[in-house]
Amino acid sequence: MIKRVATVVSTEARAFNNYATVNGSRAGGLDFWTPNINGFRDPRWGRGQETPGEDPFRTSQYVRQLIPGLQGEKGDKYPRIAATCKHFAGYDIEDWEGNERYGFNAVIDTQDLAEYYMPAFEACVRDSDVRGIMCSYNAINGVPTCASPYLLQTLLRDTWNFTDEAHWVTSDCDAIANIYTDHYYVKDGAHASAVSLNAGTESYNARSDYDCGNTYPQFLGPAYSLGLYNTSQLDLATNRRYSLLAKLGYFDPPSMQPYRQLSWADVNTASSQALAYEAAVKGITLLKNDGTLPFSTAKPLRVALIGDWANATGQLQGNYQGTAPYLISPLQAFSAQPGVTVNFAAGIIGSSSSNVTDMASVNAAAEDSDVIVFIGGIDESIESESRDREQITWSAAQTSIINTLATFKKPMAVIQMGGGGLDSTFIKQKKNIGSLIWAGYPGQSGGQAIADIVFGKVAPAGRLVATQYPANYVNQVPMTDMNLRPSNGSTNSTNPGRTYMWYPDAVYNFGYGKHYTTFKVALSVPGPAIVSNVAFSTDSLVAACRQSGNVEFMDQCPFRTFTVTVTNTGGRISDYSALLFISGKHGPTPYPIQRLGGYTRMSSIAINSAQSAQIPLTLGNLARTDAQGRKVLYPGTYKISIDTNPALATLTFSLSGHEVVLEDFPTPPTPVQQNPKPVLSASPLPFGYSNLGCYVENDSGARFLAYEAYDNGTNTPTLCATACTGAGYSVSGTEYSSQCWCGNAAPPQKAPESDCSRACTGDGEFSVVVGGGDVAYLGTLANMRLTGDQPCGGTWRADVVQHAT
Repeated sequence: MIKRVATVVSTEARAFNNYATVNGSRAGGLDFWTPNINGFRDPRWGRGQETPGEDPFRTSQYVRQLIPGLQGEKGDKYPRIAATCKHFAGYDIEDWEGNERYGFNAVIDTQDLAEYYMPAFEACVRDSDVRGIMCSYNAINGVPTCASPYLLQTLLRDTWNFTDEAHWVTSDCDAIANIYTDHYYVKDGAHASAVSLNAGTESYNARSDYDCGNTYPQFLGPAYSLGLYNTSQLDLATNRRYSLLAKLGYFDPPSMQPYRQLSWADVNTASSQALAYEAAVKGITLLKNDGTLPFSTAKPLRVALIGDWANATGQLQGNYQGTAPYLISPLQAFSAQPGVTVNFAAGIIGSSSSNVTDMASVNAAAEDSDVIVFIGGIDESIESESRDREQITWSAAQTSIINTLATFKKPMAVIQMGGGGLDSTFIKQKKNIGSLIWAGYPGQSGGQAIADIVFGKVAPAGRLVATQYPANYVNQVPMTDMNLRPSNGSTNSTNPGRTYMWYPDAVYNFGYGKHYTTFKVALSVPGPAIVSNVAFSTDSLVAACRQSGNVEFMDQCPFRTFTVTVTNTGGRISDYSALLFISGKHGPTPYPIQRLGGYTRMSSIAINSAQSAQIPLTLGNLARTDAQGRKVLYPGTYKISIDTNPALATLTFSLSGHEVVLEDFPTPPTPVQQNPKPVLSASPLPFGYSNLGCYVENDSGARFLAYEAYDNGTNTPTLCATACTGAGYSVSGTEYSSQCWCGNAAPPQKAPESDCSRACTGDGEFSVVVGGGDVAYLGTLANMRLTGDQPCGGTWRADVVQHAT
């Protein structure tokens, strides 16, 4: 499924690019900044919706299908597109309680780093030959990722062989600037540019249609003048960028390239539309059902369709969406069902609303209906890039409506939308609510997929990709705590554990999903039998693999292929997703509750019929990660389980022998303390500036302060000048290319240097580049940001400095 979806994405991308090439437009590029493969370790993360979920093995398997779908197979002369795995690494905070991604330092121990945060990137690079890697905004253990030789050289290139001339690293949107403006890792833009280039970041993330960052263009010249890098490093970076263009066929005649023949006829095809529907159906997950669903339409049925998502269209797509050829809302799809009359009432305006806007219509719709469906949850107004959540509960308005609808005591189903989990304990426990479905962001055919599952045209067989936690979880562990394992009183932390592997008290855990039918599952192993308590030798397993010479990496050595036989013992044809989990006492303590080792999906299992599928396990699946980050095959007991809560089939065995290292992990550098925010003053000045003297401005005169024109990360001195002039200000400037500052100057009066050197109690200091980008003022933040706020006797004062360029 994932590979087919990715193939459609990349095929259509080529068609768009071909159109752009012929018509001289910017309709589409070929370097795609996808996939986002950071682990969804905390339910509050605003971008968790973009990821494959919380499990590192599942994400790695996703990558191994997605990258060939996007790029094509290894060895192809021309990739369809260049994929970029992001965000490398440890990135999963947007803006939580003042901890912004731009300056966040993720403190991660070596075991978690290797076991949880790195496997998906290894799968991208080592196993899938992705063309690009995007380093992230955050730092890891004190070092910004885009300036980390350990990440970009030791791990990426030396360990995973990211060494092809067409492999390249790009920063996230001007993350190079954040190295000095937010992390304070170096003192200025020149040093930030040099440390990033030397570490292996080939490109700052910038595009010519908007200013997404200008650190490299602005500061690589001064950095070279200071001798901070040599031209061979710049040549290497340039070669990697242009080699990627050559790899994509940018310089070859179209007649030589099969993908240059794609056209609009390859966009929005009937098969692609069918795939969009199939993907939506297969992802929808049944969490609760007492027999309420599916609703029968054998006779006329009146349905109350309630909620802020009931008539959703654009919401169905989530974030970073393209322009869909159509969007089928739930209301449209329900209304089109034969024999169904829909009584619709939104009841709420927006998923974040705390107030019910029209309860009368909700009550009337429920009263006049045979069954009730509430569709709600969260959307982009609550979870998105730059927006983390504080709470993981249904909104007060949604909760009120759901509870009121339950009092009608009619067959009732709740459809939960959005990427991040919600505490649905009250729905799970309430007897008058018969069914709960998670539908996420199901895309252009999402409404149709939901309707077809609700009315039984298709049967649900999806599984949760992220654990849904109780509401109090957010009070037990801060987002900034990167540890996966529970603290168990070993530190001052109250971390109860993260993900299904370490957290035992989920509302619904990763991998959970019910069906409209029942299944019986049997587990067996072809060839040499495995029976309970049979022992295998770690040494002999590894020796046999080495002797065979069939694998390149020891973690890929085969162990056994398990046969899962599933019999449909219920009354409906249904798919079944077989998830194989590993647990037991082996490796370092604490032991995880369980961990995913393999999975497969069986399609359309007929009533009273059986299907079989194979799930291979490797030695790497059995291995655990030690404190040094090494992947080790341990002696001990192992339990194989199919399905979760409850397991439907199990098998146990043991491994004897020695601990065998399957894969080494390079030792990370010693963590460093993140530097505090520097206090800027006229002496010493940042590189490239000279002091023009101290100036003061009287509060009664024209003041240079206090108008923040933009804050969207895309400003230039020219844009700011236009904005400020339009707002009636005579002076403009930018701070860190993210904010415009406007003001009026009379001009300020020259004053003794002592006026600028005396302190203002309680004021922070700032730097802001003004006057077309060539002059900077250094002064107090409060005076610049807040209109009418004039500490120090009502006088603003600053050292005025001139930039050398």
